[in-house]
Amino acid sequence: MQSLKNIWTLILKEWRSLFSDGVMGGLLVIVFTVLVYQAANGIRTDVKNATVGVLDLDQSTLSHRITDALPSPWFARAQAVSREEIDAKMNKGEYVFVLEFPQNFQHDVLAGRAPEVQLLIDATTTTQAGMGQNYITQIFNREITQFLGQQGLRDQITPVKNNVNIVFNPNSESAWFLGVMQINNMMTLLGLVLVGATIIREREHSTIEHMLVTPVTAAQIVWAKIIANGLVVCLVAILSIKIMVMGIIGSELSGALMLYFFGTLMFMFSISALAVMLATFAPTLPQYSLLIMPFYVVTLMFSGANSPRNNMPQVAQNISEYWTTTQFTTFTQNVLFRGANLAMTYPQLMTMAISGAIFMTLAIFRFKTMLEKQN
Repeated sequence: MQSLKNIWTLILKEWRSLFSDGVMGGLLVIVFTVLVYQAANGIRTDVKNATVGVLDLDQSTLSHRITDALPSPWFARAQAVSREEIDAKMNKGEYVFVLEFPQNFQHDVLAGRAPEVQLLIDATTTTQAGMGQNYITQIFNREITQFLGQQGLRDQITPVKNNVNIVFNPNSESAWFLGVMQINNMMTLLGLVLVGATIIREREHSTIEHMLVTPVTAAQIVWAKIIANGLVVCLVAILSIKIMVMGIIGSELSGALMLYFFGTLMFMFSISALAVMLATFAPTLPQYSLLIMPFYVVTLMFSGANSPRNNMPQVAQNISEYWTTTQFTTFTQNVLFRGANLAMTYPQLMTMAISGAIFMTLAIFRFKTMLEKQN
């Protein structure tokens, strides 16, 4: 009981220090509001206002119908373009797509001749080119099918109808994913910065020695720093999910927030323990910053938060499979995007708990060693 009282007293001390620091408080607010919104809406990976040029040599009802079916806001209003202007305007980036309808297009469709329509794509806009091509193909097939049905030519309609049902994020809006992933990235960064900075700052100001003359142990100091700072980051992250992601950005998350909160506790325990261990290797705050930045960047790249892990080399996947950030990213995507329950996500939770226990043991050992060297 005395140990718990000591830890609670140290936690209150950490909170007073954190909340009295206006710069750190402002940083917490900015990274979980402004940066989350900017990451979700500033860089779009889906099709948005893609420019389309149309060279319509048929000028038929069907060609006009397909052109008018390109929906906003995914596509800008289609503009008529002449054959001589196509290359120049695509080279200038004025059009991402150019549709060319041949002469007698509608007549050939009604006659069952399967005419060819040319779609030119500016592939330098990689994401819009790939997804936009799929959108235009679906719209093209849908309009032709409906047109033939209205003309009573049902025998020309393919007998197999492809009905795609997207359960989550039917419009493939990247903001739904990027906002959540940005919160995870900021949790990693703040977990490393907050906990490690408190260790180094107290060592530079010799306040650790003052605490050690009180009836507290090195392990109690480490536990208090991890719990105090980790709990604050977890609570702010949950508020950001509710207010920014679900409220302002408008993501319709399908998972249980309580399970996600439990996962954030496991993740912050592991990351905070790692931060304490790393802080014992750096004598000053600038050196600690140089130490954690390569670690943060590498773990972010391999976690799967910004790019699918299946696209990475198999060696990279094997090396980073059981990293804490990788497991937490998988856990977040399973819970918030796919609606997974505890029975489906316990492997990620167990992995984060085990890695946290290992980091905690090493952190306490390194912390005691650091104090002995200072003494």
